[in-house]
Amino acid sequence: METEKIIMLHCDYAEGAHPNILKKMQETNLLQTVGYGEDEICAEARKFIKKHLKNENVDIHFLIGGTSTNQVVISSCLRPFEGVLSIESGHINCHETGAIEATGHKVISITKEQKMTAEMVEKFCILQESNPSCVHCVRGKMVYISLPTEYGILYTKKELEDLYNMCKKYNLYLFIDGARLACALACYEQTNLKIEDLPNLCDVMYIGGTKCGALFGEAVIIVNDAIKPYFRYNMKQRGAMLAKGRLLGIQFYELFKDNLYFEIGKKAVDLAMYLKEELKKKGVKFFIDSYTNQQFIIVSKEKKNELDKKFCLTLWEENEEGVILRACTSWATTKETIDKFIAMF
Repeated sequence: METEKIIMLHCDYAEGAHPNILKKMQETNLLQTVGYGEDEICAEARKFIKKHLKNENVDIHFLIGGTSTNQVVISSCLRPFEGVLSIESGHINCHETGAIEATGHKVISITKEQKMTAEMVEKFCILQESNPSCVHCVRGKMVYISLPTEYGILYTKKELEDLYNMCKKYNLYLFIDGARLACALACYEQTNLKIEDLPNLCDVMYIGGTKCGALFGEAVIIVNDAIKPYFRYNMKQRGAMLAKGRLLGIQFYELFKDNLYFEIGKKAVDLAMYLKEELKKKGVKFFIDSYTNQQFIIVSKEKKNELDKKFCLTLWEENEEGVILRACTSWATTKETIDKFIAMF
């Protein structure tokens, strides 16, 4: 008897890539180009991204994955004795196997709250400056945030403005991890944030491809001129420079030549909101009120075991209320899949 296939909702990168990207790769497969991101396709992709950002002065580099991107960006910005501020649940703090520490830079976790605020940064900086033994401590020089966060929580435009102004007040860099940026941009009603706002709200950021329709790859956007020199040297040294760089360029070319990147984010978020509203009608509790493609439901252990027979979800944690499972939607998720999941309740 054939076993029923398990449906994967545990992440937003379980599938390969959007068909448009695969088609473009096939069309350009025999095209000969120079390597390491210096080809004409990467150049066109950069033009499209700059057009959406409405900023011609940024530097754009294509890297292969999120962890290596965070590692290269942070190590490019900091002196050997400097560290990066993060919330406790920040990706660099708990899901990157010490990749930042491996570069010699400490991740300084300053709060258990789900978002970094300007007030938190100021409190840290005041303590840092007033500490008579500060020379014996790692010096905070960068603030790291994810947009959205690991729990699908959003920052509003006003919150980012306040945070960046505070960083500038104390001469800190602000780095935005945009692994799921497409989903955050689909939530304009909650954030009042557009992609063209972002270069004015940080020193450096990246646009995530891996979790937003690409096979792999992230696009680093460097705004601050102080960070731009020699960035590619660090990319190369840390193994983050792809020889066949045009494979990255092709993907971001397709994502940004029109509005595909934004359409992918909207589809994922719309399906997640549908899942959320329908499960709420059935009395399902949610761990966090997320407006993005990550939804965290609370179920009993018995219900989890039942779901495990047909669906693969991420076991997030357990608390006194029950088991917290994360369901993720993506460009490839269908309403039929979500309906099947809802029918389990």
